[in-house]
Amino acid sequence: MDSRSVVVTGGFGALGRAVAKAFSDQGHRVSRVDFAPTAPDDNPGGWDYAGVDLSDAAACEKVVAAVCETAGGMDVLVNIAGGFAWETLDGGSLDTWQRMFTMNVVTAATMSKASLSALRGSAAGRVISIGAAGAVKAGAGLGAYAASKSGVHRFTEALAAELRDTSVTANAIMPTIIDTPTNRADMPDADTSDWVKPEAIAEVILFLASPAARSITGALIPVSRGG
Repeated sequence: MDSRSVVVTGGFGALGRAVAKAFSDQGHRVSRVDFAPTAPDDNPGGWDYAGVDLSDAAACEKVVAAVCETAGGMDVLVNIAGGFAWETLDGGSLDTWQRMFTMNVVTAATMSKASLSALRGSAAGRVISIGAAGAVKAGAGLGAYAASKSGVHRFTEALAAELRDTSVTANAIMPTIIDTPTNRADMPDADTSDWVKPEAIAEVILFLASPAARSITGALIPVSRGG
């Protein structure tokens, strides 16, 4: 691929950094966007936008305008920003449901809406979002999280249909447990052999952003091997 302008939300987290690095290593211009106030590491050759509330339409529009000015447009949006909560309905709070919906669905929709004009201006625009394998069939304690990630799935399908007559595709991947420091700390006794490496997820995202994936849209792609 020629050098493209790529935006990664949740770009300061473990998965976001892996995805940003994978694009950067291939010569793409990467803009990392995150709610965190500071970046944990450098983004060589790219740009970082910290302290951004991705559920706020005006904030997203401001970031997209800045990206288009500094990076010369926008070709790929990777919606990684989100959150997780394990909480039973009986023992938990209904506020968790709203929080999961905002963190996982609203951030993806708001940033995607802000980016549509720029992506339509690309020869091959891409919206790639992170769903979850656990949203296909939820277990106990996963109601709020799974419902919100299911919302990401339906959002992706609807957006793909909306953009069918354009050069922009919309797809989502559905990873199982991702091998991150946070997940290892939260589940210290778990067997991590089948957990999915962030780098493996990044490779799938690179493919979906490539010209080879131009005919794929509205797909929900399971990513379930360690890699």
